Amino acid sequence: MDPYSLLEPAATRVRDPLSGRSVWVAGMIQDAKMDNDILKFVLAVKSEHATEDRNRLRDAVVRNLVGAGWGGEVSCTVRVAGVLNAAPKPHSTAQGDHGHSHGDDHGHGAAAPAGGPKKEPLKGMSGPGMQPHGGPITKKPIPGVKHIIAVASGKGGVGKSTVAVNLAVALVQRGRKVGLMDSDIYGPSVPLMMHVRGAPVANEQKKILPLKAFGVECMSIGFLIDEKEPIIWRGPMVMGVVNQFLKDVDWGELDYLIVDMPPGTGDAQLTMIQAVPISGGVIVTTPNPVALLDAVRGLEMFRKLDVPVLGVVENMSWYDTGPGGSIRMHPFGEGGGVKLAAEYGVTLLGQVPLRDAIRSGGDSGRPAVLDGETVFEAVAAAVERALPV
Repeated sequence: MDPYSLLEPAATRVRDPLSGRSVWVAGMIQDAKMDNDILKFVLAVKSEHATEDRNRLRDAVVRNLVGAGWGGEVSCTVRVAGVLNAAPKPHSTAQGDHGHSHGDDHGHGAAAPAGGPKKEPLKGMSGPGMQPHGGPITKKPIPGVKHIIAVASGKGGVGKSTVAVNLAVALVQRGRKVGLMDSDIYGPSVPLMMHVRGAPVANEQKKILPLKAFGVECMSIGFLIDEKEPIIWRGPMVMGVVNQFLKDVDWGELDYLIVDMPPGTGDAQLTMIQAVPISGGVIVTTPNPVALLDAVRGLEMFRKLDVPVLGVVENMSWYDTGPGGSIRMHPFGEGGGVKLAAEYGVTLLGQVPLRDAIRSGGDSGRPAVLDGETVFEAVAAAVERALPV
């Protein structure tokens, strides 16, 4: 589990009285690590910070960790001007009032508004290529994986998972070794769409072994929980699972790892993009303006985080009617994805028609590309041209 993904929501809610910023954005959270299930980190303060303020800042971050879902032990060292203080003060989150706090800052700036604090804007962190806690972003490649491709959308319901599943199978049909990671923790669809069930097991190295379907190595939270069980998790727990799928799964030798991203541009997406080097992103949208508006946000997310955009897939572009399918109807508008690709100077990877075979293929667990939906073959070919192995 990435300790910084646990600390970010906790530290963002604590205001530094000197700078007026949160201690997270101010870069005061440093050297975080997990050591024998103890979350350890340094709170870097200045000599101008009064002793009382230092203690309050430390205690507020620890309390907020509980509210963010952490139930283990915490050890925080307060470091002044580069000098390491005496032994860190341990905090057991199972004892005392630490187990009842939900993030009050106790005097460090204004109280958080109802419904949670307003997040600091991404560009206000530490600049391009920098972690909010200071220092450059360290992205660790997944051993044996040549390319990681993120399939994303700004909103749900546009067929992102349909594209991800069919792209993965199409690449296998082209002779490539492919994995499919379902990072949509709240709404996992890969088990159904790939018709694969079962509980993954671990190998001798304690790495999780993915399940295989249609030649694709698959991993999803849907393999680990009952399909009717709601996932009611806080953000840090979701980010922890995403990190585990990236780092604790034995993906083997892969040409491409396709990641079915959750909709939106939130914590899970940021965790994913900052954890591993993404070779390219694919944006999925429908032609209508509402979907395009959110697709732009997804595209801009990739660009701001230095992820190359491979192109746009316009889904549900039309359906065929009339004698012999001679007439095209456009229930969601016409050409929106084409215009989006042209406006942002990226490739239009394909236009996917609204066909019952594609819908039923997802519902039955047999991806439509297996039965001759050539549009996905064209998307796979375009991806392979952009990222040859």
